[in-house]
Amino acid sequence: MKEGLHPEYNQTTITCACGNIIEVGSTKKDLKVDVCSKCHPYWTGNLRKDTVGGRADKFKKKYGLA
Repeated sequence: MKEGLHPEYNQTTITCACGNIIEVGSTKKDLKVDVCSKCHPYWTGNLRKDTVGGRADKFKKKYGLA
């Protein structure tokens, strides 16, 4: 590899808004994020699934036709 071309790779801490701290390797220093795998609805199983009805039902509900 050429010298001076690639950024430095360091140990970094990622801090989530929920308080979770993750140690990773990155070219950036100390990252702060809003959601992580501990608090994201998809990974925690708290994801709401509105699978009742299709597009036509949603249209009727939106415009009061149902």
